[in-house]
Amino acid sequence: MKRFVGILLIAMLGGAVTLGLSKIIEKKELPVQYSYSPGVGVPVHTASYNPSAGFNLPDFETAASVSVPAVVHIKTEFHRKSGVYNDWFDFFNFGNPVPDERMTPITAMGSGVIINSEGFIVTNNHVVQDADKINVTLNDKRIYIATIVGADPSTDLAVIRIEEKNLPFLTFGNSDEVKVGEWVLAVGNPFNLTSTVTAGIVSAKARDINILGSQGAIESFIQTDAAVNPGNSGGALVNTKGELIGINAAIASGTGSYVGYSFAIPSNIVRKVVDDFIKTGKVDRAYLGIYYKEIDAQFAKDQGLPDINGVYVQELVEGGAAALAGIKKGDVVVRLNNMPINSKSELLEVVAQHSPGDKLNVQVEREGKTIDFPLTLQSENKIVATNTSVIIQDATFQRITQKEKSRLHIDDGFQIIHLDNGLFRKAGIREGFIVTAIDRQPIHTAHDLKEALTSKSGGILIEGVYPSGLRVYYGIGN
Repeated sequence: MKRFVGILLIAMLGGAVTLGLSKIIEKKELPVQYSYSPGVGVPVHTASYNPSAGFNLPDFETAASVSVPAVVHIKTEFHRKSGVYNDWFDFFNFGNPVPDERMTPITAMGSGVIINSEGFIVTNNHVVQDADKINVTLNDKRIYIATIVGADPSTDLAVIRIEEKNLPFLTFGNSDEVKVGEWVLAVGNPFNLTSTVTAGIVSAKARDINILGSQGAIESFIQTDAAVNPGNSGGALVNTKGELIGINAAIASGTGSYVGYSFAIPSNIVRKVVDDFIKTGKVDRAYLGIYYKEIDAQFAKDQGLPDINGVYVQELVEGGAAALAGIKKGDVVVRLNNMPINSKSELLEVVAQHSPGDKLNVQVEREGKTIDFPLTLQSENKIVATNTSVIIQDATFQRITQKEKSRLHIDDGFQIIHLDNGLFRKAGIREGFIVTAIDRQPIHTAHDLKEALTSKSGGILIEGVYPSGLRVYYGIGN
């Protein structure tokens, strides 16, 4: 009996130690790193069990049989590392770079999705950017040389084409109708393993993970728990009907491999970009003409807003679609075409699905009233210059007053009154900064600012002052 009690106590102690260790392990957090990645994998999910009906498992066979033939393997060759691929290659050791990269090309792997029978394929921009040669291998092992039809860093999408007809292809699903918790399949070529199918569910929508980093970047990813690994970039995310609902693009990982989060570009954005490239060879992006701020509890309190729903209109572009429709500074956008808007990424996703000239209904809250504003979207003007202001994608500059010139003892300058994520913010610049000179050349007019910020392909030196009087220099590279 004593022996039995002793064994029992040891077992209980062992269980307690194990539980304690598991709690320690659960609390230990690895730093999260977002990486360009292709792909998706196979987490284990528990299906619901109905004693009378048995396990109710989803059927992926049809979706897999439809999608696998339409997903291709992409091999690219570079004679130099592009800015996008530098860290990617080094981190994952793609292509085994040799010491003399000037003589031997570097190779990388990715995936793509055939979107019509005429040989058009969509993939990620970071898969093919700066490639000297693009090889495409079909599921039946036929190999082709592809050419780039168009590439869009703002959405990380590219369209390439091979000279072949009567190809199997995927049809687009409606990503707006995708629901959190819905089963999905990811199809691609992780670790150079061709025609790999993995399953997961949609974990979240409209995720902005700030991975693209470029001015004007559009991020509103579908998040899944499907495993993503190197080689799946540009591959398909499909629903159980075999419809394309996203293009796999990135992972969140502290190790570089799958840890539970993957991200795909919604198919409604993909369809718009693909159609533009096939029709005109370039993206014709719609422009709403507002600058906005996401609302949190503190901001709502400061502004006297009744709740935290919607996106706050901070500024409007003079002559822009929103201003012409009657929207005002201080309005809160709550819906676009009846789609709820609660974040920057949701707003960008809806606008990015449309073309200039499309009609859009904007619903706003103003002084306790709900007002609908029908408007016609304009073509995106990357730079809009007037005598007093200039807008350069992620930053809005406004000429300072004579009073400010006198107070700060400067001849002239343009103040940043609104700033999104982009090159300026990455360089450490904050809202309120007044640009007085660029590359040692004084800035007196909106034209001066426009030319100085856009006419050079290399880095620039920005000189200026904050309203406090602090003078600062910033170096910005492209």
